[in-house]
Amino acid sequence: MDKKFSLLLVFFLTACVTVNIYFPAAAVQRAADKIVEETWGEPGKGVKETPKDSSSIAGKLYAFVGFSREAFAQEADINVSNPAIRALKESIKTRSESVKPFMDRGNVGLDRQGLLVVRTTEGLNLKERAEAQQLVEAENRDREALYAEIAKANNFPKERVADIKRIFAKSWIEQARSGWWIQDAQGNWRRK
Repeated sequence: MDKKFSLLLVFFLTACVTVNIYFPAAAVQRAADKIVEETWGEPGKGVKETPKDSSSIAGKLYAFVGFSREAFAQEADINVSNPAIRALKESIKTRSESVKPFMDRGNVGLDRQGLLVVRTTEGLNLKERAEAQQLVEAENRDREALYAEIAKANNFPKERVADIKRIFAKSWIEQARSGWWIQDAQGNWRRK
């Protein structure tokens, strides 16, 4: 009787441990890089291309462990093109031309979470201060909504929104223009 109970306990513990919710972080990173480039980037700058050739090291590694490129590509794709996501991307893209001058002057910076912050109002008149604050609030609202929509479109649990936000923060910061202010992990501001 004891032996049966032990085997049953091992079975249930093993079953619980093997339940794993897949989160395609690499696919989210590729999507984030592309979205940031499309909405804020300059053509040809910022996006890291993932090798798709089977002669690449990644291709050989996948072939070695028994994955076909097609199977991996299907598994790694995420949905970033539903109507809500497209609308949010367009809103961010449209707003970017108004935000960039404030970033170029150093009034607005990117915090460590990839959100915009009014760093200083020095050199801004009252109207420009209000405009900068409104742009920052609208941009951050759209970014947060974008992350939630990506999670929803891909049936990720709500807890994964924080992971998506972290991945996007990396892309926003990596693709920031030289001279823009960014916040490091310790909360210090520096020019990129």
